[in-house]
Amino acid sequence: MEKKLQRMPVKGQGESRWSISLLSVLKILLAMYFVTGILLLILSAMLYKMQLSESVVSIGIVVIYVASGFLGGFLSGKVMKKKKFLWGMIMGACYFLILMVGSIVFQKGINMELSRFFTTLILCTASGMIGGMAS
Repeated sequence: MEKKLQRMPVKGQGESRWSISLLSVLKILLAMYFVTGILLLILSAMLYKMQLSESVVSIGIVVIYVASGFLGGFLSGKVMKKKKFLWGMIMGACYFLILMVGSIVFQKGINMELSRFFTTLILCTASGMIGGMAS
């Protein structure tokens, strides 16, 4: 008779998966904000050298949000391997939440109209989801 091999549960296996996921999320968020910082530096240099209008700068900021969200979604999809679009959405939402917390702390309140608030939320979340689907 053949003996069937049984897998023995590894102690703390669930904990290690969560810690790996949390560590991965933090690394991806760090990469997203690193890219955001570099792109904002480029945008500010362009503003200084080319005297860009306010509307062009606003469009540039939106493009930076979308690019960073896409990057975070793409990286999270590559790391997590399952439910990529969902992980992309989560990364985009986390990116947005950190942006809003930073805005509230540094500006002592939300200094944004409600429609722009929701538009930014949708842009960050959707770009993260698209990045996750592309991975």
